Amino acid sequence: MRLAVISDIHANLEALEAVLRDCETHKVDTIYCLGDVVGYGGDPSPCLKLVDQHCPVKLMGNHEYAALGLLSGQIMNSVAKESMDWTQSQLTDHDFSILADLEMDARYENLYFVHASPHEPDKWHYVLTGIEADTAFRSFDDQICFIGHSHLPMIFAKAPDGSSRQQTGHDFAPDDENRYIVNVGSVGQPRDNDPRGCYVTYDSVEREIEYHRVSYDIDLTQRKMARARLPQLLIDRLLVGR
Repeated sequence: MRLAVISDIHANLEALEAVLRDCETHKVDTIYCLGDVVGYGGDPSPCLKLVDQHCPVKLMGNHEYAALGLLSGQIMNSVAKESMDWTQSQLTDHDFSILADLEMDARYENLYFVHASPHEPDKWHYVLTGIEADTAFRSFDDQICFIGHSHLPMIFAKAPDGSSRQQTGHDFAPDDENRYIVNVGSVGQPRDNDPRGCYVTYDSVEREIEYHRVSYDIDLTQRKMARARLPQLLIDRLLVGR
């Protein structure tokens, strides 16, 4: 099984289309989406439609939670709140039905999938430090956990003796003895100073995890966001990837 894992599309249609085309070139068997399909960008409805068509497994992100009215706007910053208000106004009844059917997490063989942290998935904790990773490791028993949320490609590894290490996302072959948390990065709003869309493939036969970066038409995306009068910060950050 060759599996693609995508996350944090954030209504960036051009990035999503480019990543889906790239998935075809890598001959993936299926695509898992870890959430945050909507929010920030200018094409929430078309992105939801594509994900619904191409991803048999679709998880809830905090932006979907917010779009459904389940996340208080008071805990979102002003830019996120402004874009979410606009996003909600663009979604159709069918879009909301897709959102309502999203799962909080998923499993396949020895793999676990969740948007934020396996620790209290509906509380949307970040996994950015060794301490946060230790808490996350205690919350699942599978060998590999794939996450998104922070938009930062990152790998945490836990050895049998309890020692751990943190690294920037890179291609690797998981050791059988270790356990891993793999942040797959962001398709539509990367924040690691690389503006290209980011996603991961996992080959269960070859036992390999690979990161992929995909260029897309950022200028077109920015023009569409400007026409929608979305916050300038969200428009500008796409070009610099942070």
